[in-house]
Amino acid sequence: MYVEKRSRNIADKSKTRKTPSLVDLCVRTVIDNVRYLGDVGETDSHLLERILPHCTVDQLLHVETSTKGRDLSSVTDKLWKNFYELQFGRESMKIVIERMKLKKVSFRWRQLYEAKLKDVQEAENKAIDRLKQLYKKEDARKQSRQVQLCTKVPPSSKRSFFAGSGPGYNMSNVKSNIMKKAKIDLMKSQEVKNLAAMKKKAVQSHHSGTTITKSSGFCGKNSASTSKHSKPLERRF
Repeated sequence: MYVEKRSRNIADKSKTRKTPSLVDLCVRTVIDNVRYLGDVGETDSHLLERILPHCTVDQLLHVETSTKGRDLSSVTDKLWKNFYELQFGRESMKIVIERMKLKKVSFRWRQLYEAKLKDVQEAENKAIDRLKQLYKKEDARKQSRQVQLCTKVPPSSKRSFFAGSGPGYNMSNVKSNIMKKAKIDLMKSQEVKNLAAMKKKAVQSHHSGTTITKSSGFCGKNSASTSKHSKPLERRF
């Protein structure tokens, strides 16, 4: 009994299922490759109503631009209305509808979409330009502050010994100043003074010894000469 009921249910479901027609298979194939659509001038409207809703904004615009000699607005106008609502919101769409009713005019939703998109882009560009100007002003202010800080020079009396790193700064001047200072400190030290005093004393003592030697030698020569002259005098007497 259970097997018979199950087989009957399967048979009933198979009867209710509709085998896809060749047209349905073609429509599915086109939908899967909708990005390749171009000129659809020879396609029936009822088929386009099944295919074109699967297009993006760029794809739908490309299809309408590529189709020559046929107005697709009867199929695409409601699609553009949906894109307008998705892009700019329901409130914006309602405002547009009310304005058209008040002015008793009508525009295609593609035109309204493109006009609104242009306004939004212009507003965004203006906002971007304002931001750029603000950034430029802020950068200029920061640079001016940096230049003012760099141009300030402290008084020379407050400079440290090793201060100065500007373009005119020379390490050789610092080294020479250090050597001069070290030399002056060395000459003023007590050890150098003691060495100088000892050297001076040694020079003085050497000078006095030389003088005594010369004087004694001179006296010896004089005595010898006098002795030579005195001997003949003794023989005379």
